[in-house]
Amino acid sequence: MTGAAQTVAYVAAAINVVAAAWGGLLWYRVDDAPPAVWRFIRVAQASLALHALIVGGLYLGGLRPASGLYALYVGLPIAVSFVAEQFRALAAQTILDARGLEDAGAVGKLDPAAQRSIVVAILRRELGVLVLGCAVSVFLLLRAASTV
Repeated sequence: MTGAAQTVAYVAAAINVVAAAWGGLLWYRVDDAPPAVWRFIRVAQASLALHALIVGGLYLGGLRPASGLYALYVGLPIAVSFVAEQFRALAAQTILDARGLEDAGAVGKLDPAAQRSIVVAILRRELGVLVLGCAVSVFLLLRAASTV
């Protein structure tokens, strides 16, 4: 199990590193994130599920990990990604609450510059949360690879 499981973990970690670095750079520079970065973050999240499926298949095939912690390190990245998605979903309301706005309708009543400012803040928070999720997943995937 060691070789195949390590390879899959390293591939998933590499994909998540790229997603975290690319998204992190855009977050840091406060640049508009192109649709490609959002799609790549989704690919990184899918790689976590694929990693778990492949490892599960290896386990069902009779190959067992050396450490009991291994299952934890396989499942935690998926949980981290799920929690990051929940925080991403809350990002818009958090920004609106911080600015004393009730909902998106209240944003529509603002001048275009203020609207743009709010949209940028929401997208930046969403990107930051997902990037952080990818970065934590990298750490967990590398731990998984080292505990097989």
